[in-house]
Amino acid sequence: MTTDVSNTDPAYLQVASAIRVMIINGDLAPGQRLPVEAELAVKYKVSRSTVREALRVISSQDLVQTVRGVNGGTFVKQQETAHVTDALEQGLGLLASTERVTVDELLEVREILEVPATRIAARRITPEMLRELERTVEHPDNEGFDHHRQFHVTLIKAAGNRLLEVVTTPIFEVLRTRFLRDGAQDGFWDDVQHDHARIVAAIRANDAASAADEMLVHLRNLRSTYVEIDRERLR
Repeated sequence: MTTDVSNTDPAYLQVASAIRVMIINGDLAPGQRLPVEAELAVKYKVSRSTVREALRVISSQDLVQTVRGVNGGTFVKQQETAHVTDALEQGLGLLASTERVTVDELLEVREILEVPATRIAARRITPEMLRELERTVEHPDNEGFDHHRQFHVTLIKAAGNRLLEVVTTPIFEVLRTRFLRDGAQDGFWDDVQHDHARIVAAIRANDAASAADEMLVHLRNLRSTYVEIDRERLR
């Protein structure tokens, strides 16, 4: 059965979009070989050169790869979480750089993700992960965004949900590169360290409600500093 694609986009983009949808929907599984160019040309009622352009597009999106040789062809790539994270970070960074995503929106998303994640971590955390989390608050001389980020990354990992790691890491990176690269006011990192210690204490007690409350307070304590840095940057 042929599949018609018709809209205002060039034909090769229409074909690329149709193949991408099949991959995302699971109709084409990771490792599966796509039909040859001639078959795709018939399926989508386009020329083989149009199919080649379409395959270049989805290859540039890291959805497929071409293998040479007798058993070669174009195959659906197995997606790695690191690649997805990198793509999200790039997209968020571009949106933030053009003011299409504000610091308030980034911080609001952090609350939406990290407060429930903290509640989950308090229930699921293993002794090993607890020790790793405790290490991030044991050295009061450690300050700066990288140390702050390590605490949050470790806590997200403790929640035991890999998708949470994928979607939160890019937000941390955008905030690091865009809003805290010029530093924060005196005493800021001491306050951050104290907030972290209270969160860890609640998690250590497996008190999910208190841990979530402490995280919410912490994220809202951060807001004024982020907003002020952003305001200075725009002057």
